[in-house]
This record gives sequence, C-alpha cells and structure tokens, in this order.
Amino acid sequence: MRVNVSRTALIVCAAAAIVATGGANAVVDTADVTAPASQPSGTGTPAVSTGDDSRGTAATPSTGDTGTPRSASATGDTGTSPSVSATGDTSTSPSAATTGTASRTVGALFSGGNHFCSASVVHSPAGDLLLTAAHCVSGDVSGVTFKPGYHDGIAPYGTWQVTAAITADGWKSSSDQDLDFAFLKVAQPGSASLESLTGANQLGTNQGFSHTITLTGYPDGTEQPVVCTGTTTQSDAFQQRVACPGFPDGTSGGPWVINQDPNTGTGTVIGTIGGYQTGGATPDVSYSAYFDDDIAQLYNSAIR
Repeated sequence: MRVNVSRTALIVCAAAAIVATGGANAVVDTADVTAPASQPSGTGTPAVSTGDDSRGTAATPSTGDTGTPRSASATGDTGTSPSVSATGDTSTSPSAATTGTASRTVGALFSGGNHFCSASVVHSPAGDLLLTAAHCVSGDVSGVTFKPGYHDGIAPYGTWQVTAAITADGWKSSSDQDLDFAFLKVAQPGSASLESLTGANQLGTNQGFSHTITLTGYPDGTEQPVVCTGTTTQSDAFQQRVACPGFPDGTSGGPWVINQDPNTGTGTVIGTIGGYQTGGATPDVSYSAYFDDDIAQLYNSAIR
C-alpha cells in the first residue's frame, strides 16, 4: 500500500544484513524497555512494479545472503509468543486520520519534485539515518531527497540528499514481505547532523504485537501529513496490522511510534507501513513487517 511508483526511480544499493549486537542506546529490545524509553490475517507477496499502480518494486538480487527468507506462515515462528511491552496499552478504537503537523522526525521522500513515500529519522551514531519501507526504494539514489517536517510546500529543517539505501538480502532476492523495511543515509552541506536538528526515534525490536501507536504518513499529492492513533495486533507470524482510516498511496514508510514524548515528538519506532500487500489493500488498514532481530542486524549494517 501507499506508494505511487510511477513517480519513483529509486534505490536499492544495499549492504548485506550482518549478524551483530546492537550498540548501547541504539536499538531498544524488549529486555531493555522501560516506559517511556524510548510498536486480518492473510499471506501473500508484495506486488512487483509493472509501471502501473502496483504498490511496490522488486529489488535486484545480490550475493552474500546470510540466511533464507522467513516463512510468512502463521505457525512458522520461533515457537514462542512475542513478548508484549508492559506499557499499559489498551485496545482502543482507532481515531480517524487527521491532517496536521507531524513530529519533526517524520518527513516525505521526494523525487522529480513530488513526494512519493514517507520516512522517519531513527537514532544513529552519525545522526544521518532514516527508516522507510524497502518497497519504496529501488533504482538510482541521486534524485531522492528527504524533507523532515514537510508541510504546505515548506521544508522547515531543510532538504537532505539520500546517499545510500540499506535493505535486507531476503528483500533483494525475493521481495520477502517480512523484510519490507530499509534504512537510508542522508547528507546536507554543513556541519550539523539531521538528528541534531530534528531529534530521532529509537529503533524498537522484539516489542510484541499489541501497542497503541501514533501512525504518520504523507498521502500522495497532499501538502500535509495524516496522523492517527490506533492499536496494533498480530496478523501473521512476522506481520502486524493497525486499523487507521485514511492512509492512501504515499504513506508507505510512515513510522509506527510508541511512547511518543508530547514535547519532542520522539519515541520508539516499532513498524513502518509496508509488509503484507506492501502495506495493505485499502487506506483504512495498514501493515508492517514485525521488527525483530532481522531489522536489528540490518541497523548494525547501516551504522558501520
């Protein structure tokens, strides 16, 4: 769901997912979580771009895979129930998406003068890292930019050039819907880092499937983001879903944030619109690949 591929000639220039341990304060795992530290059944494969209204683009295979793609079977997980964060989240009805000002950590990806996907700043040692959906990025990086906090034609924190994309080998080889996430590196002339201007979300892994999240994305052709509060559930072994009305094309890559600080707009990101059906078949239900050790390994590749 949620990417207008006719406007994109984007990126997969990826590093292989390398098994490594996360740095301190870089990736929040269930074992580390303290609030607010800073997250319908079905199977299928992401759509492959054919130049029409397909939601995603298959990436170019590369060598060096460290493992095989995970099964999307609802019984093909590790045999244990995911740990659920004890943050007091409740099963509330979703609020309708509203237009407004997004957290400054969230912005739109642009190519050819138009925005086509969403992304968010995630904490990294260099302060230059974004999180988005893997199906948003294929092709050449040189024409892609990121505008955090974008609204009404204004980029209050500047325009940042995307310089590299890092996706998992399982995504590059087979468009594995359970690996539909990507990290982007950005740069801008000057000494300040992106994160020093916008702040950043922590990356949350192995957080469980039931959370109240803030979901944000930039619908195609609009000048403001949409924001929704909803409750996540598990839809498959490595997929999560949220019923948040009003997230059409363009919102792919939008972050799923828990424990959001009302003053800074930062929190812990536990998902990004993508995964099953590249994010979902309708604007009212969104999906994300579950953030577990695979994304933690990819993150460690990205910050090397």
